[in-house]
Amino acid sequence: MATVTSKGQITLPTEVRERLHIGTGDQVDFIINEHGDVVLRHLGSDSRDLRGLLQRSRKRSIRVEAMNEAILREHSRKG
Repeated sequence: MATVTSKGQITLPTEVRERLHIGTGDQVDFIINEHGDVVLRHLGSDSRDLRGLLQRSRKRSIRVEAMNEAILREHSRKG
């Protein structure tokens, strides 16, 4: 259970954050399904975490496929 503040904010209970692997700065989405239930979905880390990822360097370039594979590996490790 959570209480809504006057600003419309809630604090997610620890059990929910741990179950969905939600940490500080992560984004979540609220979806209303066909039954009127609200579903909370973890979207992942804030895009600011990607800062510097695409900086040019003298290192070899990385294929998009390799980046996608790394993202899937990390996502499945958290799930």
